[in-house]
Formats: sequence, structure tokens, C-alpha cells
Amino acid sequence: MPYFGEIVDGKMIPSDIGSVTRDEWHKTPAIRPDMNITLDAFVLMPDHIHGIIIIGENSYNNVAVGIGRRATHRAPTDTHGVAVNSFSPQSKNLASIIRGFKSAVTQFARIHAIEFCWQPRFYDHIIRDDDECNRVRQYIEDNPRRWCERMGTQDGDGYIRYGIEDQIKL
Repeated sequence: MPYFGEIVDGKMIPSDIGSVTRDEWHKTPAIRPDMNITLDAFVLMPDHIHGIIIIGENSYNNVAVGIGRRATHRAPTDTHGVAVNSFSPQSKNLASIIRGFKSAVTQFARIHAIEFCWQPRFYDHIIRDDDECNRVRQYIEDNPRRWCERMGTQDGDGYIRYGIEDQIKL
């Protein structure tokens, strides 16, 4: 369902939810300054979004967990019989960022009695090098064009694109 807006004369016109979604996305680094978040490529589409979030080194992911490796590069496999996850919501990770982002948009919808719901999960992918990052950026950049091709619209010009940068920190 196109909650985030519609295509009119080849342009993405965001709905109220679409505008709030875009704004909440861009607030993410300011809301969570302790996580050292940088936003990269982002696109708002009628029924979905794409975005790259870079979580830099911070006090939550810079914990030594093995010889020469930080928590950002390795998950522990031997917990010595101690439960690592009690299946409760975790904090200070990608899932908590997305949960907070989705919650803010949902709260706006509820306050304003706007019909809205998210898909239950999100797709995530760890970008491991510059080449892969450039491929993902290109996928995000091309998404409006692919949408137009799928919907029979002439071109992807005029779609809303935000924050596409030439360089990324890896």
C-alpha cells in the first residue's frame, strides 16, 4: 500500500506519513549521538524506503571480544553457559535504531488517526567494502527508475532522493 506518497506527473509527492518518515530518518543521528551514526544514500518511494546507515565506532561496539577483534567484527560463540540474549528487545544496535524510527512514524500516524502499518521486519545487509557500498548506493539510486519501469511511468526524474554522498566511511 502506498502509505508514503504517490507518483504525480513523474514526481514523488510524499503524504503526511511520507514526510514524517523522511524527517524521522534524517533525525536518527541527532537522536542517537552516542552511537556515532552517519546516514548515506536514502530514497523515499510510495510503498517503501531504502537507506544506508553507518554505525561508527562507539562505546557500545568497541568492546574487545577476541584476539585482535572488536565486537563490530565478531559475535561470541562460547558463552560459558551464560545466556547472551533473553529474547527481549536489545539496545544500541541496528535493530534498536530501526525500531525507534518505525515507532516515531507509527506514533505520528496514531496521533493523527492515519491508517498506517509497517511490514513486520526490515531487510539488513552488512556492506563490507567500497565496491559493495557503491553497488548498494546504485541500487538505491536506481530504485525510482525501476519503479517507473514497473509502473509504466516514463522516467525516474523528480523522485525524492536524500543524502547520496560521494564517499563513505568504512
